[in-house]
Amino acid sequence: MENIKSYVQENKERFLNELIELLKIPSVSADTAYSQDVIDTSEAVKISLEKAGCDKVEICETAGYPIVYGEKMIDPSLPTILVYGHYDVQPADPIELWTSPPFEPVIKKTEIHPEGAIFARGACDDKGQMYMHVKAFEYMIQSNTLPCNVKFMIEGEEEVGSVNLKTFVENNVEKLKNDVILISDTGMISNQQPSITTGLRGLSYVEVEVTGPNRDLHSGLYGGAVANPINILSKMIASLHDENNHITIPGFYDNVEELSLEERAEMGKAPFNLENYKKALDLNDVYGEKGYTTNERNSIRPTLDVNGIWGGYTGEGAKTVIASQAFAKISMRLVPNQDWEQITELFTKHFTSIAPAGVTVKVKPHHGGQGYVTPIDSIGYKAANMAYTETFGVPAIPVRSGGSIPIVALFEKELKSKTILMGFGLDSDAIHSPNEHFGVFNYLKGIETIPLFYKYFVELSK
Repeated sequence: MENIKSYVQENKERFLNELIELLKIPSVSADTAYSQDVIDTSEAVKISLEKAGCDKVEICETAGYPIVYGEKMIDPSLPTILVYGHYDVQPADPIELWTSPPFEPVIKKTEIHPEGAIFARGACDDKGQMYMHVKAFEYMIQSNTLPCNVKFMIEGEEEVGSVNLKTFVENNVEKLKNDVILISDTGMISNQQPSITTGLRGLSYVEVEVTGPNRDLHSGLYGGAVANPINILSKMIASLHDENNHITIPGFYDNVEELSLEERAEMGKAPFNLENYKKALDLNDVYGEKGYTTNERNSIRPTLDVNGIWGGYTGEGAKTVIASQAFAKISMRLVPNQDWEQITELFTKHFTSIAPAGVTVKVKPHHGGQGYVTPIDSIGYKAANMAYTETFGVPAIPVRSGGSIPIVALFEKELKSKTILMGFGLDSDAIHSPNEHFGVFNYLKGIETIPLFYKYFVELSK
């Protein structure tokens, strides 16, 4: 343990500088304007794995952005850990809300991060957390303490739905064969209380289009006489929840996993202060499905949210117009047992059925994935808990996340192995938002903790 701490402290500045250089590359997978930057980032990840000590590293081409694969096989009779991460990042918009440029990383002290935090797009999600694994691996190589085989699979399309990862995994089952999958793309409760994510929600993401007249119309000459697509879309969206914020799509809840009161009570033991939660978000009250707590609403219950809505005139000044079309993007977070493709079909059927005469409706599915739950009695979970306990001084708490990592269910289906989600980010790190950041403490603590997972996983596997 002391050796790990010493190594991290001796190499602290180098570790930070290397991450900063990686964060400077705007690897935005959703925007083709950044295509070369995404490719450049894959090359940078390849070089970092080679320098860290992988015997074999390759850029694996896909129909989209490449996957970086690396490995260090020391003994086929020993367990193999597969590390997954992603090098692509979310768009930085809206740029004007950043306090420093999103691709010019800076370290700034905050109330939560008195040692400083790296502010940059991708700092926490997922370049910073992915790079912890590279540096932890480097330590084990340099100290000759790597206790097992390790494989890395770092992709460049996670932020756009991992559209080509499924094919890659299906075609490389033997190459990716492992005993456990390790991912750091989640968070923990606080810097004093670590947690292990044991559940993820699934996702169905769609875009809807409502079309009325064949062109934009003068709102005086035609107002009240033809259907206004923006008005219609607003009413249709509003009808998707009832007065208790229960989703009204027929069949939506048919397969929802209902947790027992005992399980919900165990979840309720995680430290949570509702007043601090509201204060952090500048809210005077919370909102959600009746009969559930805030932490239950954002983890064990399914949701439906509008992520964007547009149509008509939105420029400066006035333009009295009835728009020909209106659009919205909608995401549904799903819980275990809800099949995302079935939910997409249910949504499509329902949404088109509630359209009134005078408009036509189209639903365009984008992407999705299944939910996931990992058992807390597995060797992987126990190893992670032992590692956190040693570095933080307290045991980790199992929590279910409201987020989605669709590939986790894919990994279990195709590779037949469990995934352990060892996150080191915090809810306040503003992932997907302006001013995303990752604590220096968290980054270094991750590098310190990960080698212990390897140690305990091998010991428990004997």
